[in-house]
Amino acid sequence: MFQSASRAMSQVFERPFRAVFWKMLGFTLAVLVVIWIALQGLVAGFVALPYPWLETALSVLTGIGAVFALGFLIAPISALFAGLFQDEIADIVEARDYPGDRPGEALPLSKSIPQTIKFTGVVILGNLFALVLLLVPGINLVAFFLVNGYLLGREFFEFAAMRFMQPEEARAFRKARGGTVFLAGVVIAGLLAVPILNLVTPIFATLFMMHLFKRLERGGGKAQFSR
Repeated sequence: MFQSASRAMSQVFERPFRAVFWKMLGFTLAVLVVIWIALQGLVAGFVALPYPWLETALSVLTGIGAVFALGFLIAPISALFAGLFQDEIADIVEARDYPGDRPGEALPLSKSIPQTIKFTGVVILGNLFALVLLLVPGINLVAFFLVNGYLLGREFFEFAAMRFMQPEEARAFRKARGGTVFLAGVVIAGLLAVPILNLVTPIFATLFMMHLFKRLERGGGKAQFSR
């Protein structure tokens, strides 16, 4: 597993994946800016205060609150746009690292859109659950890694598996190797917890799970990476 993670991290900033990163970052930042403007507009439009200094104080507090809200939204928004580029990332890594293997097939649009929406939904719910548990001393950090480790591991691994299997087979394959997939998800959650680096989480997670799937498909042996 750690060999797969190391290979994925070494590839994240290589030229083909940098292009994907800049596209994904542009979409994510655009959505965050729109949300920021909408929040500021809502406050200005619905709250009327008698003194200018109160309006200034409210604006500052709103801005601080928006920063925390937008920080929370990075994960689900990145997850949403990751769905647009996952097959592109997978095609590149297959061509570079596994040229002799049977190529995977991208999910048809009728399946990929619901899959992306479902993934975004579970990430939002998982982070909301972890956010609530932040109020409980002693288990907040543990909850973050447990919840996100399970959800991120499950969704990214099943994406990789479904390029080569039917959805039901992919889920069964993931469940049969649930411990390894969960630990891989915890690694992804660790990257998600690091500011700035969490922006590359969808790319890293897709690369990581592609390599991990290939290793597990071969019976747990080392994946032979082509250079």
